[in-house]
Amino acid sequence: MSEDLPLNQNAAQGALTELSLRGKIEKIIYANEDNGFQVLSLLDAEGELHCICGTLPGITPGQGVELTGRWENHKDYGRRFRVSSFSVSLPTTVEGIEKYLSSGAIKGIGAKYAKAIVKTFGTETLEILNNASARLKEVPGLGKKRIAEIRKAWKNGAEKRNLQIYMQSLGITNAYFSKIYNIYGDSSAEVLQENPYRLASEVDGIGFVMADKIAAKAGIGKIAPQRLVSGVSYALSQIRLSGHVCMPKEDFINVLGELLEIEQEYAFSALDQAITAGTAVIFPAPDQTPMVYEPGLLRCEQELPLLLSHLAGCRKHYGERILRHKPLPDSRFSDEQLSAVEQAGKNPLSIITGGPGVGKTTVVSEIVRRARVANLNLVLAAPTGRAAKRMSETTGETALTLHRLLKWDPIQRQFVHGKNNPLPYQLYVLDEVSMLDLPLSVAFFRAVRPGATVVLVGDADQLPSVGPGSVLNDMIASRQIAVSRLTKIFRQGNGSGIIRAAHDVNAGYIPDIPPAPNGETADFYWIEKDDPEEVASLIERMVIERIPKRFGFDPRDEIQVLTPMNRGICGTVQLNERLQSKLNPNTAGFRAGERIFHVGDKVMQISNNYDKGIFNGEMGTILSIHHAESSFTIRFDAGDIEYKFQEADQITTAYAVTVHKSQGSEFPAVVMPILTQHYMMLQRNLLYTGMTRAKKLMILVGSRKAVSMAVRNSIREPRHSLLRERFEEAFRKMYKILENGK
Repeated sequence: MSEDLPLNQNAAQGALTELSLRGKIEKIIYANEDNGFQVLSLLDAEGELHCICGTLPGITPGQGVELTGRWENHKDYGRRFRVSSFSVSLPTTVEGIEKYLSSGAIKGIGAKYAKAIVKTFGTETLEILNNASARLKEVPGLGKKRIAEIRKAWKNGAEKRNLQIYMQSLGITNAYFSKIYNIYGDSSAEVLQENPYRLASEVDGIGFVMADKIAAKAGIGKIAPQRLVSGVSYALSQIRLSGHVCMPKEDFINVLGELLEIEQEYAFSALDQAITAGTAVIFPAPDQTPMVYEPGLLRCEQELPLLLSHLAGCRKHYGERILRHKPLPDSRFSDEQLSAVEQAGKNPLSIITGGPGVGKTTVVSEIVRRARVANLNLVLAAPTGRAAKRMSETTGETALTLHRLLKWDPIQRQFVHGKNNPLPYQLYVLDEVSMLDLPLSVAFFRAVRPGATVVLVGDADQLPSVGPGSVLNDMIASRQIAVSRLTKIFRQGNGSGIIRAAHDVNAGYIPDIPPAPNGETADFYWIEKDDPEEVASLIERMVIERIPKRFGFDPRDEIQVLTPMNRGICGTVQLNERLQSKLNPNTAGFRAGERIFHVGDKVMQISNNYDKGIFNGEMGTILSIHHAESSFTIRFDAGDIEYKFQEADQITTAYAVTVHKSQGSEFPAVVMPILTQHYMMLQRNLLYTGMTRAKKLMILVGSRKAVSMAVRNSIREPRHSLLRERFEEAFRKMYKILENGK
């Protein structure tokens, strides 16, 4: 049974309101044993029959249920109640008990024996099955073998029912009950009682916060050892999400104390216990400040400088071949562009950096042309799908994402290419390297053979990577790698308002672009407004009506709203709700927590999913929703990918996204609010990054004060890391080895 639910207008509007429904299950209309989806008939207290549906594992006729959900109208099956959560009670009437036993829920009892058992024991049937099942021999027609089978099945079923009721008392939903039971089975209660924090690392979708709530209801205190050790891992994951590779011990203790709401002495004890357990490690900085690391990130920070220094220390490398070839006779390159090409040929490892419109793509195209003439085995790559796609379009060569280049093995849970199976290429050109975080950098350079040439291209003035580290800027700051800085503006000519405004901001000036002559259009506009509600309403009108009418851009596919934050009137959450209701109303949908997704919604992946081959920041469109299979399909540039409903926490609607999430992407038209309510995020590199995402049209909406605050704030948010120092040390050792080898 498959269903795509086109909700009518009333149903779509009612989808936001959760309702309750109680009654007794009459019969099963449809059941999918693989995912627990069922369509059932329910009799309420007034004697009215209702059709209900949803993920209802273990629900059988005769059971009493209390449901939470919403009403909807199906195109084929009419009005029915879609269940989001439920609780179960066993039947108490003779009729209900007979229906329950005859439903097949208990192995060995069919309709015939259910009737005989209930006729013998009446309303006491379930009590006897629970506590005096030996009395089944009183039922006419039941032999010893069948009685033993029924007793065993009832006992096993009772354990699972009791476990489900116990989990419900801890606030665990039925969807998570199934996940937990599938992993731990009959030991689930024991795990929950002894260490529910195991769920945070072993059950998909359950993090520390949820495990902590479960633990609190299970009576585990705030300073219990298992909470303290798990809390350190949680704190390390939080600082990692903030871009840090490590953190000074004193600062980490403060963060840990605030997150776990514990006194400092217990925070110190928690860290000591985590170090003993091997889930945290301390390493001294050059000034002997103790730094707290995740063990994996410490290994990455130690390994990357060694990989780069070994690569850069090769006396012979394939990229030298491009020096044998000269520019085409009719080509026109600036001196700094030619110098960048030459640097790429002279050095096994080099960096090309510069702002928008300075000709980075031109330099890359010339390197690619010469590499082809020199018969070099070349590959182009970028951290994200959109960046790789844009690289392909501008160079005419196929470009891959780094994840697809390295190839993920879902069985081994690691990349196919690495130290023991390096990539075969002689020349690598990587674009948008400002997005490259520490773990992905290590994974890539592990797979590069000695003697290969690597050219890194990126804008060092953009926001750093979403993941931990500031790899590009640390490479440049170490002064150990050849860097070519492009400064002369070429793209779209000096008349481009977008380019001029972006360079103004990057230089520390408020954009001052004169308006276009009457009747003509420009590519950069700044609409000054202070009130957040007015700004949100204006953005809605511009995306829905004004920009499509004036410039011809498709509001869903070509216009992108970028905003500094998720929260607030002009944050992603509220702007997405506004735009979704206007751009994609009344289509088939499903609820995931507080959000509703529709067929046709523009969405973004917000975490790496290696098994699906879809990674943080990739954007797509919901192609179809299949309620019977509890699944939906998203069309990405890489292809159509299927998700289960419980995986919806990996995506978000993307009519509006944060500037951070837009890195590596380019959109025909960008609308960006900048307000004083965004003060925590107002930095020069954020404004600059947002503006440089626009290809043909950039509209800034906000107050002059907020823009001024962003432009003046050139201090980058510090990211704790010792990568720059490790680069310097590794390259010093490499140079010493080379000198001694002469």
